[in-house]
Amino acid sequence: MEKTFKTIDNIDVENKVVLVRVDINSPVDESGKVIDNERIREHSKTIRELSNRGAKVVILAHQGRKGDKDFISLEQHAILLSKYIGKEVKFVNDIIGEKAIENIKNLKKGEILLLDNVRYLDEETEEKTAEEHAKSKLVQTLAPLANIFVQDAFSASHRAHASIVGFSKVLPTFAGRVMENEIKACEKISNPERPLVYILGGAKIDDCIAIMKHMLEKGSLDFVLTTGLLAPLLLLAKGYDIGNATKEVLEKKKLIELVEDAKQLLEKYGKKIKLPLDVALEEDGKRVEIDVEKLPAKSAILDIGKKTIRSYKYYIKKAKTILVKGPAGVYEKKGFEKGTKAILKAIANLNAFKLIGGGDTGVAIEKLKIDASKFSYISIAGGALITYLSGKPMPGIEVL
Repeated sequence: MEKTFKTIDNIDVENKVVLVRVDINSPVDESGKVIDNERIREHSKTIRELSNRGAKVVILAHQGRKGDKDFISLEQHAILLSKYIGKEVKFVNDIIGEKAIENIKNLKKGEILLLDNVRYLDEETEEKTAEEHAKSKLVQTLAPLANIFVQDAFSASHRAHASIVGFSKVLPTFAGRVMENEIKACEKISNPERPLVYILGGAKIDDCIAIMKHMLEKGSLDFVLTTGLLAPLLLLAKGYDIGNATKEVLEKKKLIELVEDAKQLLEKYGKKIKLPLDVALEEDGKRVEIDVEKLPAKSAILDIGKKTIRSYKYYIKKAKTILVKGPAGVYEKKGFEKGTKAILKAIANLNAFKLIGGGDTGVAIEKLKIDASKFSYISIAGGALITYLSGKPMPGIEVL
């Protein structure tokens, strides 16, 4: 059943103070510079629209986690947002102190203010109910200064944090454009036009197992094409000797412990889960492909082979709905981008609903110069998308 929620189409924001929770958590380089990214570009659309409609916009966001190198102020984010919005985003290095309050009170129609990293407040990350968070200093201080709360941080919605759920108990709450688009894309995958095909890969295999389990049990998933590190894990679970080099990679990433889960999935849904027929390895600096029947190999598995690509294209052509999560191989390494490129190109040319699960897959589309407009939706979420598609609670959506 589709979820119903109110969007910013449903409100008059002129001259009103609108608190907007976005997720502009960004990669940061070694020198501490914030790297321009899709999240900043996408969230700027919601902010620009509210500003153009005459709102006094106050942005709430986080960056990194306490103790991590990327746990920094949001000053640089204000500059990047200004670039995409096309007007100044003022920044104040405060969240709930006098400086922040004064800046909010002085906002004029159409102006935009970014408050500092909400995770500087310890109470932000405490796992509490929405009712409990509504009593936090953050909510108690900022809510009386605002008229409306816009929830646009889909990618942080799997966390019941103060700025995600607290304001919904005291302010009228609406979905921003990013939130709206992400939910709509997820609903199309959850209630798909069949056949529904998942292409799962990358390095975060626990995510893949969780999604597979939920959707196969639900009965709406027709085929899973396995790539990335998921493929060798499932080959191992099926009894293939994948070789020590590949096993070491799985052990290092603590993925070996998922073998039992993988075995159960294969026993129960083996006909729907497609495994590689051949794999690509590196030998003397060159790409070498071998059939899985000829495993083990001395080198680690780095990609799927030609036979697998041909087989997977057959299932892709049948699909009416497709989800891609994770690259097919180590596409950053020359010669081992073939699987990822071939799969993404086959999907791009297909007349179907095609959801790209953001993250590494989104980066691969850019690096391999595949036309991004050929995909129905490229998610900017990470863990939140997985949580949603695994059927787990999403506190930040429930508040809508």
